[in-house]
Amino acid sequence: MTPAERERAVNYLTQSRDNLLRTVRGLSREQLQFKPAPDRWSVADCLEHLILVENRRIGEGIPAALQQTVDPARRSAYEGRDEELVHLVAGRVQRAQAPEPVRPTGRWPHDRLIPELEAVRERSADLVAMTQANLRQYFSPHPLFGDLDCYQWLLLVAAHSDRHRAQIEELIASPGFPRAAAV
Repeated sequence: MTPAERERAVNYLTQSRDNLLRTVRGLSREQLQFKPAPDRWSVADCLEHLILVENRRIGEGIPAALQQTVDPARRSAYEGRDEELVHLVAGRVQRAQAPEPVRPTGRWPHDRLIPELEAVRERSADLVAMTQANLRQYFSPHPLFGDLDCYQWLLLVAAHSDRHRAQIEELIASPGFPRAAAV
């Protein structure tokens, strides 16, 4: 990972977190729980999912990948196409069902979602800032995109936040969304 890549990852993780927090801060419990249809996610569901994915990929997946032996012949399925990967995820180009372990189940009370999100993102930013490993040399598979290097996983996590922020913005703009904060 070059210094420019490290800076890009830190900046994108920070930017996507800040944009997401601006969108969800101050929402009432009623607004967090609102679902436009029984089979759709609420804002709280999206936040829980983001926390679970980031913790699983950055908190567990990258450290596990860093324990692997470097294979100089191994390549990312998106080698040289980081921005394409970011666009595919953030741009919501392809729909996907969340795997069972990262589906929302109400693991945290509503007042813990933002602190949990901030904590997991802080751990991710710390990993980027402090690791001396070349994250481009370590890999972890993605169910849709194939092998990705660990640097790409960082970008993917930030893009995933942008993806669900857009989903949350659509939810907030939906006709039945509670407009006034619950008292």
